[in-house]
Amino acid sequence: MEEVFLNTVQDFNDYQGVETLHPLVSVVHVENTEHIQECVMHYGLYAIYLKENKGCKLSYGRTPYDFDEMTVTSFAPGQVVKVEPNPDVPFAKFTALVFHPDLLNRTALGRQMSRYEFFDYSSTEALHLSVQEVEVFRGVIAMIEQELHRAIDKHTRELIISNIELLLNYCLRFYDRQFITREEINHSVVKRFMELLDDYISSKAQREGLPTVAYFADKCCLSSGYFGNLVRVETGRTAKDIIADRLLAHAKQLLNDDTLTITMISERMGFDYPQHFVRFFKSHTGKTPSAFRKVS
Repeated sequence: MEEVFLNTVQDFNDYQGVETLHPLVSVVHVENTEHIQECVMHYGLYAIYLKENKGCKLSYGRTPYDFDEMTVTSFAPGQVVKVEPNPDVPFAKFTALVFHPDLLNRTALGRQMSRYEFFDYSSTEALHLSVQEVEVFRGVIAMIEQELHRAIDKHTRELIISNIELLLNYCLRFYDRQFITREEINHSVVKRFMELLDDYISSKAQREGLPTVAYFADKCCLSSGYFGNLVRVETGRTAKDIIADRLLAHAKQLLNDDTLTITMISERMGFDYPQHFVRFFKSHTGKTPSAFRKVS
């Protein structure tokens, strides 16, 4: 299988067969007339695609991308994506914005890229756009493209970065809308999270240690970032806080059993050391486990 390394904008443009207008950013419109070849793409760039058909299948890690026509997929430096042809739609059609991390050096956007967690989302979380959202997306891309076709001057970089930031902020808004409109799916994920959490605390914690957000995200076939946002939007609370509450409730239940020592309870709940359990319990209740036991 071909390995494609996209470490520079020039690499990306050469792969797509287009001219490079700026060394650090590019907008590419692709409507292939040749069949898509299976490959593995290694990203050294940020890349945002508006997929206009289902011309290929994408896999990020273990999971296939959930995308259809008019969906946005996003990749960050260091990510590896497998591309496979779709036998039903052999030709790809998409618009891509790629930009090198160096473009953002010493900029406010560069310092805030961690806000845009959709770059970390695993493959089941492509962004599905409405007709109106597609128009907005294309409009911002057009402004970036317009700057790329102008002669470079002292304003070029600032204007390009401003429009990239505008596009990323629109994507944040569109993802929030998607969380809400996919409420039934989101609710089922939260329900499964709660069931898995209760089962883990009662039957797995002693053997496998304290539960983590990453564990439940993986069990729901979601990335930690997307899973955390979904739980927060659906419940108004973070997944970490929900885990802590469930642990606390279980701890109080065990403390009612006088045959169990603090050390035994600590081990059952997955804490490495009893003092870690005591610190956790006191931080949430204001009392040590022993003090709580005396008054309960």
